[in-house]
Amino acid sequence: MSTPASDQPALLAIDGAVATITLNRPNSFNSINLAIGQRLEQLAAEVEADDRIRVLVIEGAGRAFCGGGDIQVFGASMDNLEPVIRELLKHFHAFTLALRRMPKVVISSVHGSAAGAGLSLAFMADMCIAADDAKFTAAYHKLGISPDGGGTVGVTEIVGARRALQIFLADGSFSATQAYDWGMVAKLVPATELKAATRELAQRVAQNAPAAIAATKALIHQSRSTPVAQQLDAEVERIIGCMRHDDFREAVGRFLSKAK
Repeated sequence: MSTPASDQPALLAIDGAVATITLNRPNSFNSINLAIGQRLEQLAAEVEADDRIRVLVIEGAGRAFCGGGDIQVFGASMDNLEPVIRELLKHFHAFTLALRRMPKVVISSVHGSAAGAGLSLAFMADMCIAADDAKFTAAYHKLGISPDGGGTVGVTEIVGARRALQIFLADGSFSATQAYDWGMVAKLVPATELKAATRELAQRVAQNAPAAIAATKALIHQSRSTPVAQQLDAEVERIIGCMRHDDFREAVGRFLSKAK
């Protein structure tokens, strides 16, 4: 994959209803430091506020999706590590929360390595598409630490508590094929086809009405912690809300005209 020319640690490009955030620290495998955490928080706020955008793609420049936390930062700050990590994660976690909160579908497009916070980011997205030679590495237990970046949320939601414990404390790494078999990856493609396949998936999702995207995403994510009766009530309010939009009326009209 080509390296974007800008020296910003993360880049934003918008093409119609699809936005793409590119992690842009290729010489450091797009590892997470304070600068990229702050930039990602800023870009997520821009995407969230833009009503034209229906889908957000997250990708990495260079040879990897994201190598996790920047070990250089850890080493340089060892004598005063706690405030450094708290500040870094304040911004990176604000970015992560925005991904889950925003009424757009977030797709992670993974090539090369997704390690540590990179693995967490890949699976905090609403969907993940991956090159068939991509590798996922939990990495945390090798440093004697617990996960961050939403890893205990995204991974656990997909595979359950037992396999999440296995991933984070035992196996350590797994292939894109294993991730696909476990239901963590929606689609596997050859590395040379990843960009085109990601674009096709993003555009297909973006064809949905904005109200339907927002309502479906919210309902699915809240369903894990919402009592059934309350969830059904929420479904009533969401579907009625969608029906107030012209997209619904136009779709019904098209359906009825074909039925004649």
